[in-house]
Amino acid sequence: MKLGKSSIAATCLLIVGILLLSTGCQKLKARDELNKGVAEYKAMNYPMAVSHFKEAIELDPTLINARLYLATAYANQYVPGSESDDNVQNAEQAIETFQMVLSEDPANVGSVSGIASLYFQMKRLDDAKDFYQKQIELDPTNPDPYYSVGVINWTKTYQPRMELKNELGIAPPDPITDADRRRELAELNLPLLEEGLEHLNEAMNLREDYDDAMAYVNLLYRERADLQESGELREEDLQQADSWMEKSLEIKKARVAGETGAEGG
Repeated sequence: MKLGKSSIAATCLLIVGILLLSTGCQKLKARDELNKGVAEYKAMNYPMAVSHFKEAIELDPTLINARLYLATAYANQYVPGSESDDNVQNAEQAIETFQMVLSEDPANVGSVSGIASLYFQMKRLDDAKDFYQKQIELDPTNPDPYYSVGVINWTKTYQPRMELKNELGIAPPDPITDADRRRELAELNLPLLEEGLEHLNEAMNLREDYDDAMAYVNLLYRERADLQESGELREEDLQQADSWMEKSLEIKKARVAGETGAEGG
């Protein structure tokens, strides 16, 4: 028996309708799994949250929020400093999932920030710095990634300076007396110090009471002081360091006093 054109058209419409209904049901189930995952996430039951988020993604691969939550749930299970396989795997799975979000949405600031933070916690400082710089490009009015670059640059300059002082038998607060070795260290560290100060200054421009940034400005000036050719320049940097440390402490004290006053009221 041959079907007429109208019958074929009706059959096609029926099939399309069934497919759309099926797709709609899957999306509803995906949303339900996402909501269950969010509830477990808020309860800090991260393994169960991961299970729900993965199910939501399987039902609806386009559900970006589920991927973001999944990556964050993995990240929250990572313990910095622990090198156990399971712990490292949590960080790597978080980074991989954030990267999957970025493949769909390259301007997703949350994913860029999440990767930067994980790399920093894993002490992969160069990778962390790259992603903090990307975060700055995407979100230039946020002071925190500028601050993070400053912290990374201090970390990268502090260790070689201390290693040199240990090698030369020089106490930490004393100047480096070997001029040639000091110049070698300056070539390595000065560009990082200047870049770090630039980023921290921008962080403080964006947040005037950024006391943590001020504390690291202090540390970077102390690093630079050890690289100065003259005692006069060294002393100027140390005075700058002291000034920024005092500003940081004043803001911290004022903040504590304000919080105490608010609690008392």
